Amino acid sequence: MSKPKVALFGASGTMGKQSFKELWKRRDRYDIVILVLPSEQKLELFRKYERAAGVPIIEGPGVAEGEGLKIVWGDATNYADVEETLKGVEWVFSAMAYISPQADYHPEIAKAVNTDAIINIIQVIEAQPGGAERIKFIYTGTVAETGNRPKGIHVGRVGDPLKPSVFDFYAVTKIAGERAVLESKIKHWASLRMTFIMPTSYKELLTLQDPILFHMPIDAYMENLTDRDAGFGLVNCLDIPDESDFWRRVYNMGGGPEMRCLSYDYATRNYQAVGMSGIEACTERMWFALRNFHMQYYEDSHLLNEYLHYWRTSLDDYWSEIVGDLPFNLKVVAFLARLLPFFRKQVEQSTYARMKDMAENHKNGSGHWFRNRNDGRISAFFKDYETYQAIPNWGQDMPDMSLEPEWHRLDHGYDETKPQLELSDLQGAADFRGGECLASEWDGDMFAALDWKCSAEHEFQAKPNTILKAGHWCPGCMAPPWDFDQQARSNPFLAQVWYADHDQDEQNFYSAESIHDILNADDEWLKRQRS
Repeated sequence: MSKPKVALFGASGTMGKQSFKELWKRRDRYDIVILVLPSEQKLELFRKYERAAGVPIIEGPGVAEGEGLKIVWGDATNYADVEETLKGVEWVFSAMAYISPQADYHPEIAKAVNTDAIINIIQVIEAQPGGAERIKFIYTGTVAETGNRPKGIHVGRVGDPLKPSVFDFYAVTKIAGERAVLESKIKHWASLRMTFIMPTSYKELLTLQDPILFHMPIDAYMENLTDRDAGFGLVNCLDIPDESDFWRRVYNMGGGPEMRCLSYDYATRNYQAVGMSGIEACTERMWFALRNFHMQYYEDSHLLNEYLHYWRTSLDDYWSEIVGDLPFNLKVVAFLARLLPFFRKQVEQSTYARMKDMAENHKNGSGHWFRNRNDGRISAFFKDYETYQAIPNWGQDMPDMSLEPEWHRLDHGYDETKPQLELSDLQGAADFRGGECLASEWDGDMFAALDWKCSAEHEFQAKPNTILKAGHWCPGCMAPPWDFDQQARSNPFLAQVWYADHDQDEQNFYSAESIHDILNADDEWLKRQRS
C-alpha cells in the first residue's frame, strides 16, 4: 500500500532543515518530496539521506528519486518545478522564505520567493483533481507582518492590524503570500506566523551578524522559538485530522512564556556565550533604533501549542546548548575571558571595533544613515536627527526593562464573543478601519468573498475571515509605499498601533523606491571586508 506523500519547500533553510529531519523520522508512514535549488547541491545537505533512500546523485536541475524520498532540484518560482514537486501529494509544507536582511538587499528575490512562489503552490494545488478539497497546505508567515509593538501594546494576537515596518520589504512579501493562501479555494490550510527562529547551531547563529541587529530597539519584547521546536511543531500538523477546527485559521507561533525576553537581554546573553560581559561593553546605545522593527509577546501562542505540542525549550536551555556548541577555539576564548579580566577586555574591544564598523560603514547601519544624512531611514527608525543625537549613553535614562509591564488588548472593531456574526458586525468592523462593507446581504459564511471599500476609495474583494480574523485590510493601501501617517488619520484600527510610537503630526511618506538605497549592500560589504 502506497504511503501519503508530503512535500516540503524550504528544506535547506534554518527551520526547514529541522522540519525535514522530523519528516525523516516519519518515513515509515510518509513519502517525502522536497524542492531544493540546484545551487545547493555542492553543500551536500541531504547526502546521507540520499544514500539511505538510494536517491541517485545528479548535477544541475532535474528529479532524483529513491525509496520514500524524491528531490526536485529546481526553483519554486518556476511553475513547472512546483508542479513536479506536488505530483500526487496529500500534504504541502512551506518553510520557504527569503528573509531579512537578504530580502532588504535583494527585494526582487524576496518577492519571487515569498509571494510569487506561494502563488505557484496555490495554483498547482487548485489545478489538481480535487486538489483544493484534498490537499492540506501549511504556510509559514512571520511576526514581521504586524511590525513594531512597543511597551503597552507589546502583547499581540491574531487579528491585530498588519503593519509592515517601513522599508521591511520581507514583511510586505510575506503578507501578500499569506493573503493569497487565505483567499484561495483550498479547504484545509493554516498560516503559522513564526516569531524569531533561533538557530540551535552556533555556526548558524554567527551568520546573523549584520547591521539589522541595530534596527531592533533595546526594549523590544521577544517571544522566541528554536529552529528545532519550530520544525517539530510544523511537522506535527500531520497529526491534525481533516475535521478539526484547526483548519482555515491563522496562528501566532511563539515559544511561550519560557521563551520571552527583552532584546537587550537576548543580545547580552549572545555576547556572554563567548565570555564577554554583555551588550554595553560591545556597542554604543545610539546605534540601536528607537522604533520601526518588529517582535512582540503573544497572548495567543498557546492556542497553536495546544494542537502541535511544540513548547519544549526554555531560554536557559537554549543558551546552555549554544555554549555547548561553541567550536573548540571559541570555548577557549570564552574560558579565558571569564577567567582573566584583561583578556575579556581585549575581546570586548575587538568585538566593539567590529560592531562599530558595521554600524557606521555598512549602508544598512544606523551610524551610516546619520553620517550620510539618510533622511528616510533616520525618520523611520529614530523620528529625526535631533532625537538620534539625544540618545544617552548606556546606564543613563534607560527605558523600562521590566519583563511584564502593563499592556492593553487592541480593539478589532467587532464583538469577538459572538458565536455567529451578522452583516452589521462586518459593517462596523469596516467602519472601524475607515471604510465600508459594500455587501447588501450576507449569509454568515466567513469564507465567502465580499466587496469592501477603504477610506482611499479602493474597492476590493476579500473574505470576512481574512479581514476580521487575520488583520488584513485593503491590498491597495498595503505598503509599499509606506504612508501610514496618512492612513492612520482615517483608520482607527491602524491608528492603535501606529500612534503607539509616532506623533499624530508626523507627515512621513516612504516611496516604493526608497528601499533601493541599500540594494546589494551585502555584496558591497563582503567585497570591502575581503579587500
